[in-house]
Amino acid sequence: MSVFLVGLIGIAFFFGLIMIRMPISYAMALVGFVGFSILTSVSASFDMVAKEIFNTFTSYSLSVIAMFIWMGFLAYYSGIGTSLYIFAYKLLGHLPGGLAIATQVACGIFGAICGSNTATAATMAAIALPEMEKYNYDKSLSTASIAAGGVLGVLIPPSVIFILYGMATEQSVGTLFMAGILPGILLIFLYVGVIYLLTLRNPSLGPAGPRSNWRERIRSLRGGLGEALIVFLLSIGGLFAGWFTPTEAGAVGAGGILLISLLEKRLGWENLKKSLLDTTRTTAMIMLMLAGAVIFGRFMAVSRVPFELANWVGSLPLPPFAVMGMILFIFLILGCFIDALALILLTVPIFYPVVVNTLGYDAIWFGVVVVMVVAMGVITPPVGMNVYIVKGVAPEIPLETIFKGIWPFLGAIILCIILLIIFPGIATFLPKLLKGY
Repeated sequence: MSVFLVGLIGIAFFFGLIMIRMPISYAMALVGFVGFSILTSVSASFDMVAKEIFNTFTSYSLSVIAMFIWMGFLAYYSGIGTSLYIFAYKLLGHLPGGLAIATQVACGIFGAICGSNTATAATMAAIALPEMEKYNYDKSLSTASIAAGGVLGVLIPPSVIFILYGMATEQSVGTLFMAGILPGILLIFLYVGVIYLLTLRNPSLGPAGPRSNWRERIRSLRGGLGEALIVFLLSIGGLFAGWFTPTEAGAVGAGGILLISLLEKRLGWENLKKSLLDTTRTTAMIMLMLAGAVIFGRFMAVSRVPFELANWVGSLPLPPFAVMGMILFIFLILGCFIDALALILLTVPIFYPVVVNTLGYDAIWFGVVVVMVVAMGVITPPVGMNVYIVKGVAPEIPLETIFKGIWPFLGAIILCIILLIIFPGIATFLPKLLKGY
């Protein structure tokens, strides 16, 4: 049996384990260990597994994940998300569909502090849904706008998915963060356009709220919001300027949010404990997934599946954009069934050499496109993690009602991806401008 065939059988077994609901991290580690044992030896496989698990959990560079995750949970438990929504609500709530539009702006700003799609969706669902219910918003529009807005949490820096992509491809995390800014802003405008067109066609979907004067809008910046934005600019701006490494930037951000929350008396002891517990739980989950992905990746390397795939793609009588379209379609389909973090760790080591080395696409641009395609999976059935989070906050609203409202926002994401493909400079402009990338 050829090593390539062993690799293909290993991939088939991996999907089989997922179908019987084995945790993805365990499935990757198990298939990687068994496959590596078959192609080398059992003793070599044991040595490889022990080494990779130890290296993953003791890696200083990976501590950036814990720092940015804690930064997000501190912002969540301290109520900074509430301040963000109040500010956006005062600024935009008087427009048709204004509360849903304000939710997108608030999701974008909160994503700049958080970096997690689930935390962004959970925060805004708890804050914005009651307001939209008060003004009799259509339930499909209100819930879907929040679920879709959560996607901004992984596109606008800091982003855990960008960090994982950078680790998997050895690309600069700071450069990836810069590349995500303009596409994130573009997606906010596209979301706003979707909401505006829907409410323009049918004003009853999203009635306008009361108009606030400028004094009220400026006053809404109080309560830690302005300070939190300063901390974000210091940590992420310092990372862009080269003052901090990604780990140091995460520590500055988390420490700054913690200090502000304590000084403003917005974070009690119980919520501080919850933020630490949630950070520990989430970080451990991601690190275990990383270790499993590295083990699986070692198996893929000795099976030569990525290299054979690259050679096969290179021999296809198709233009590069057609092959790229096929790869993105595979990402989209897998994203409907596999968690976004796991999908990045599983597929990027396989497709990255094909896209960058064989097809000649830019690695940073590909990272942005992949993050957007993978992020679509958090709002599409049957997994749709953000949809289930919103459902958890509003259990009385049927899942089909939320999914019904998702499709216009899904169209906005697809349009954003198409624009990125046609105009790659949307993703590469800031990195080239600020770092000469």
